[in-house]
Amino acid sequence: MASLNKVVLIGNLTADPELKQTPNGISVCNFSIGVTRRYKNAEGRYDSDFFNIVTWRSTAEFVSKYFRKGKSICIVGSLQQRTWVDQQQQKRYVVEVVADEVSFVDKMDSGQSYGGQAAEPTRDTADTYNPPSYSSTGGQADTFEDLTGDDDLPF
Repeated sequence: MASLNKVVLIGNLTADPELKQTPNGISVCNFSIGVTRRYKNAEGRYDSDFFNIVTWRSTAEFVSKYFRKGKSICIVGSLQQRTWVDQQQQKRYVVEVVADEVSFVDKMDSGQSYGGQAAEPTRDTADTYNPPSYSSTGGQADTFEDLTGDDDLPF
């Protein structure tokens, strides 16, 4: 039986992320994001949904370094449910998104770091990355042969 557990969210952090270490020294970062719905409610306003996010290791350190309350963020991960018994012996449940990938949504303003503090531009910030161009035609469209019948199709 096949299964799939994939979540893609773009939203804004509701508070500054919290970076912690496990007893084994592994970084973990917890935060929540608000995601605005695509349609208006009966009052003509857009509602939002709020999701708890967990990141681990280098992704956790990346989030705590470059994101602050109110910043837009893109999350790719999976849903996970945890249960535990609290101090009052009540069984508790939580559903959270375990983020595998995190990326920027907004372009950085000049004179401001991704972490929200004014800073001198440095070579190690993410704004220096220029993705490669994948155009192989030099700006000219390839020409294709027109097929006249279905007999030439490979499927």
